[in-house]
Amino acid sequence: MRIQMFLFVSSFALAAGAHAADWRDISFKAPVGERDELVFTGNWAWDHNGFGHLGQGIDAAAFDDDSRFRRREVGVALRRKGSYELAVQRDLEAGVWMDVALKLDSKGLLGHDAGTLRLGQFKTPVGFDGVGASRNTPFLESALPVQVAYAGRRIGAEWSLQRPAWLASVGWFDGGDLEGANEGSTVAARAAWAPRKSAGDVLHLGIAGSRERPDSSTARMRARPEVGLTDVRLVDTGTLAGVDAIRRVGLEGLWIHGPWSLQGELLDVRAQRDAGLADVAGQGGYLFGSWVVTGESRGYNGYATNVVPASTAALELLLRYSQLDLDDGQVRGGRQSDWTVGANWYLGRNFKLQANYVFAHARRGGVLRDPEAFGLRAQFHF
Repeated sequence: MRIQMFLFVSSFALAAGAHAADWRDISFKAPVGERDELVFTGNWAWDHNGFGHLGQGIDAAAFDDDSRFRRREVGVALRRKGSYELAVQRDLEAGVWMDVALKLDSKGLLGHDAGTLRLGQFKTPVGFDGVGASRNTPFLESALPVQVAYAGRRIGAEWSLQRPAWLASVGWFDGGDLEGANEGSTVAARAAWAPRKSAGDVLHLGIAGSRERPDSSTARMRARPEVGLTDVRLVDTGTLAGVDAIRRVGLEGLWIHGPWSLQGELLDVRAQRDAGLADVAGQGGYLFGSWVVTGESRGYNGYATNVVPASTAALELLLRYSQLDLDDGQVRGGRQSDWTVGANWYLGRNFKLQANYVFAHARRGGVLRDPEAFGLRAQFHF
């Protein structure tokens, strides 16, 4: 509790000393000696979810409208640019530790670029849309197949290397996470070809994969209907027993050309089972397009980032299609496809308003359920 309060209070107590050009670019930094600096970060998001068209096979009480914080993330990092960074982040809303890791840059420490080593707890690499920073999400929630493929944060080590036209990383995770969950071991790797990555001109094609050996010998695949303030899952395999390993594979693509962009993924998750039980696979993909009406471009740092307004504000319109298939053999987890219409309004670098309307269409066990969901988010991040 004391650590949580330190992160919370420290992030906002330094507001009086915030070093920024103006209100459109707020940052909280403090020098430590001649070469190091202390950086405070935060991401606070307030959501409203509303539901409609609660027709076939839907318990209306399960889709109650709701308004509350989706995230209250705070963090602090001690860093020397080009050499190292020690970061600690916590989501006060969920009550969980986020990235708690030490990053070592070989160029600053050894004098030549042999890559970057990261030790601690951080995200596993499968699920392009889910692995980027939560402050940069183009929609309120990740697409259906990303929710199934993303394995969360684990404790481990990762080596990564970036070159002008490509990037690669390999990681090993063991011992679960800092919350005592996800016990087991995982090996993972990611590689991407990015021949174009200048501002407003990006082409990124990548592949990522992991193999997990869970201690619990169980797995479960399910997804929310692309809004976060509900525990309802329209598709769900239930708990799968006898799981020896979980294999995740993802193909990712991003194209940015001025105010236009396309992003998509194909994802496959397979629970490999023993004791004569058949393997169970979940498969899906998504594709979305984005147009920044005010003319700016989405950013890129190996993952897509927020639009930065050229002056005071920027407006982005989006359309996404996603689908997920959890029917495999005797396991009938269901199939779902969603259309999501979105709009993002960026005010400076630190404020973002988002609106999504989701048209869900799920069929499980012969029952069709097709609710519609409306989501709003007000976000402040630094």
